Amino acid sequence: MSQFKFRLESLVKLRQEDRQQRRVELAEAYKADGILAKQCGLVALEITDMRKQCVAAASPGYVNVDRLVEIQRFEQFLRTKAQGLDERKSRLVEEIEKRRMALVEADRQVRVLEKLRERQLETHRTDELRREVAMLDEVAISHRRGPE
Repeated sequence: MSQFKFRLESLVKLRQEDRQQRRVELAEAYKADGILAKQCGLVALEITDMRKQCVAAASPGYVNVDRLVEIQRFEQFLRTKAQGLDERKSRLVEEIEKRRMALVEADRQVRVLEKLRERQLETHRTDELRREVAMLDEVAISHRRGPE
């Protein structure tokens, strides 16, 4: 019985490596998304804290106008920062989708080659079985005839 050799094995390995690289890239994008989400959360907490400080600074009694203005300026800075983070987040969401689609395509390419390998292996096995049956039939026929 002859050994099965898939001619495109090196291409399969390349496609598998490419798929693994796409997985790594997608994981990096998800990690960046997590970091960005954490930063957004921290900025939101700071904005909430600034609002509380603003309410406390504007409470009845002595009002420190300079402190109130400083709090409002810092709150505006935080809002601008939050807006920038939101913009980065939306770009990152697009990048994640792009990388996810690249991974889907890379996976599809690997599966196509693996299915081709399976079909060729099955064809090889069928051919080998057919050859073996033919050989056994030939041996059986020659035994029936007897020695000549």
